[in-house]
Amino acid sequence: MQSFSRGWSFLKQAWSMAFKDKDLLKPSIYALIAGMIVSAFGIIPIAVTAILFGGSQAGNIILGVMGAILVFAQFIVTYLFSGMTAYLIFGYLSEGDGRMDKAWAVVRRDFFDIVTLAAASTVVNMLKNAANRNRRGGLASGLIRGAANLFQVLWTEASYLILPAMVIDDLNLKEGMMRVLKIARENLLLIGVSTVGVRLVTGLIGFVLGAGGFLLGLAVGGGAVYAAGGVNFLSVVGIVLGALIFFTFVVVASVIASYTSIAYHTCLYIWARDVEKSQEAGQAIPVAAPAPLAAVLS
Repeated sequence: MQSFSRGWSFLKQAWSMAFKDKDLLKPSIYALIAGMIVSAFGIIPIAVTAILFGGSQAGNIILGVMGAILVFAQFIVTYLFSGMTAYLIFGYLSEGDGRMDKAWAVVRRDFFDIVTLAAASTVVNMLKNAANRNRRGGLASGLIRGAANLFQVLWTEASYLILPAMVIDDLNLKEGMMRVLKIARENLLLIGVSTVGVRLVTGLIGFVLGAGGFLLGLAVGGGAVYAAGGVNFLSVVGIVLGALIFFTFVVVASVIASYTSIAYHTCLYIWARDVEKSQEAGQAIPVAAPAPLAAVLS
């Protein structure tokens, strides 16, 4: 319960920053739009290939490659704009202003490093999917699936910290991984992921908004069909409007989850970074967490 309370408090602190500096939210919105465009362009050729060659061994291989390319492209989009958000939050906390021009410059500078992170995440995703598709082998297969799923969870959490390391300290993938491992090994990350239940809170918000949007959209679309007495122009408009309502709720939930999660992990990394600097300087004074995180731990 305390974890959920702290997660809710952090969400309010993170969005207080966003309301004071609207630039902090822009990359999350851009990521959503860009991700939809990439998905639309990627799904069309996959669907055509499935229709023409689906069921054959060659077709399955082609579909697998195309699916991996689409996942890779989606990771690139996600990490580019997440990197921008992380740098904007860093700028806001350190200088009082998150500047879009600096954030764009940083992701251009670190574009290759971000691509390598996306490639690593794609490989992890492929390994997990391959393990989950293998339902034969009994206990051994189950252990492999469990290990693959656990590895993806750990990698996802690590990538949330590697990305701020890349954009804040200009590190490549290898250096970012070593930095995160060093932080974990030396206990510089003074707060566990479970201590502040950000994922729990954003997950609950996503469920509530998704369910609410579905029910409201269903009521509008179903109501229009009922009022029209059958399928006609009015009912089609109502169904489209209902779908748009549901989609809007999902979009809002996605932006909330994306921005809040990035803000949380950026604050974690900044805190660990400051602790590391303090230890290297031989200072024994406890280092305070960044303001949004410190507010929920006090």
